[in-house]
Amino acid sequence: MAFDLRALAVATAGFSAFVNLYSPQALLPELSREFGVGAGEISALMTASTAAIALTAPFTGALADVLGRKRLITAAAFAVVVPTLVMTFAATVPQLVVLRFVQGLLLPPIFTVAVAYVGDEWPAADVPRVAGLFISGSSVGGFSGRFITGAVADLLGWRVSFVAVALLTLAAAVIVVTALPREKRFVRSDGFVVSAWQTLAHLRNPRLLAIYAVGFGVLFNFIATFTYVSFHLAGPPYFFTPTLLGALFATYLGGSLMVPWVGRGIIVFGRRRFVLGIMAIWIAGASLLLAPPVAAIVVGLTICATCGMVCQAVSTGYVLTTAKEGRSSAAGLYASMFYIGGSAGAFFIGFVWSATGWTGCVAAIVAVQAAMAVVVALKWERSRI
Repeated sequence: MAFDLRALAVATAGFSAFVNLYSPQALLPELSREFGVGAGEISALMTASTAAIALTAPFTGALADVLGRKRLITAAAFAVVVPTLVMTFAATVPQLVVLRFVQGLLLPPIFTVAVAYVGDEWPAADVPRVAGLFISGSSVGGFSGRFITGAVADLLGWRVSFVAVALLTLAAAVIVVTALPREKRFVRSDGFVVSAWQTLAHLRNPRLLAIYAVGFGVLFNFIATFTYVSFHLAGPPYFFTPTLLGALFATYLGGSLMVPWVGRGIIVFGRRRFVLGIMAIWIAGASLLLAPPVAAIVVGLTICATCGMVCQAVSTGYVLTTAKEGRSSAAGLYASMFYIGGSAGAFFIGFVWSATGWTGCVAAIVAVQAAMAVVVALKWERSRI
């Protein structure tokens, strides 16, 4: 039972972070209309939080290597409720952007440190499976944040939708603080300076750099795909409402079902071959997004979500088994590159959207996926753990 509760707490930590991170995504077209701004400008709500995460994640990891895991996870899980509630009073887009930035500052102590907790507290052979459970909780959080905000916005307005997210976050924080045991195998760093030096050492590890490059591409593709497909489907001839746009993120649930099997896939095929196969399927799914029928787009989104989450689960586990010391800082650097990729996906694809529309967006997404596959083929080692 203790193992089950511990795994539940780890998955819930992922839920609490990602229910906040992605909550505005289904609302972007509505917020764009209400505030009278374009798609690129309102997408700053996504860029602000991912940029904040990218800036602070490595330092969070170094701090956790000194202070410990549970203390930071639980404090941040409660603290993030505050900016989420304050968003309900925002009167301008810049105010929303600032609050989203504050949210982003508080998220790395939740998910980065939770990932390091997994690396410390489970045997290496179990890390891919438990990392998969963490990704499952994260994907359910991402879906919940998007779907619930869309549905509540249609019924009660977008401001009330953020109240709903705050209440979900508070409930998740209570679960984490009660179900997550204090770390038992954590080895405290000798100090923040030593931990920071370990962070720099990770940047000299070619294997870790190759993993970080894939992490960059994963969130680049997620943010680019799911942000701009909302604008694509909110316009003619589809005219999706916020509820329908939020429902699109049910495609995330396919990934939630698949990622617990990641460990088995690595054992059967080997890590590099497994990921290359997943990326080939991912490119095929992204290509489906160009088809006009909504059904084809939904299938494509499901494939994209599932393949992206599988790649994320493999990469997360690979970081933890590659970094022998300073796992929090290694995970923090991975998170930083992951969210730099997300910021790039929101920012640069905005220009592509303005210049070439949805067709150009999909072409750019496929190009980044192909580049990721090249990195894996050339730089990832052959391994079955």
